[in-house]
Amino acid sequence: MQEKLIQFYSHHLGRDIDMLVFGDRGYPVVLFPTTMGRYYENKDFKLVESARWFVEQGLVQIYCPDSINSDSWYNRNIHPAHKVKNHIQYDRFLSEELVPQLQMKTRTHKIAVAGPSFGGYHAANFAFRHPDQVSHMFSMSGAFDIKTFMDGYYDQDTYFNNPIDFMQNANDPALWGMKIVLGTSDWDICLDANRKMSEILKSKGIDHWLDVRGWQKHDWPLWREMFPHYLSLL
Repeated sequence: MQEKLIQFYSHHLGRDIDMLVFGDRGYPVVLFPTTMGRYYENKDFKLVESARWFVEQGLVQIYCPDSINSDSWYNRNIHPAHKVKNHIQYDRFLSEELVPQLQMKTRTHKIAVAGPSFGGYHAANFAFRHPDQVSHMFSMSGAFDIKTFMDGYYDQDTYFNNPIDFMQNANDPALWGMKIVLGTSDWDICLDANRKMSEILKSKGIDHWLDVRGWQKHDWPLWREMFPHYLSLL
């Protein structure tokens, strides 16, 4: 499986973002890491390996960008308003810098996004904020409410980066054409979060698949099972 490390300079972030790329052709899939995971986490825990067949067949190309969670949601040394503003710069890096490059390189109008655990939040938040850029969203044991990071602070920026809130009023027509999977399991600590998000989508008539797997924990074995299955839906 072809693997390449690149550094993508972001003008919005003012720095290089490390990113692993697997494969040299196929549908572009951006795969986010978990809570404080780095760009190599999904490789180290063999989530990318679970998709080897799809990469080697040239069906998908997987992009694993670094996160800035330590500068945003998980930075306890800055005001909550600054947390969300830092995340907005990351969102702009994705939507205005990375994704346009992937669209041009792969000659696709839209991309797929995916992620396990907090990476599932990133996948959902980005997809729901930018449905014009995303065709498929695969959240694996994701959570969708970031208010716990905000110490009671709440503003418009928080609202528009909190899918459990803004999706209740979302009306972009592209949302109704997106392929959405909310993956979870009976023993998943994020089971209730996925059920709640599913109810919001259902209330709006947005088609999606709430995939509740049996008796597995919020951990890599579950996500390694889910990821290739979801890629088969592309």
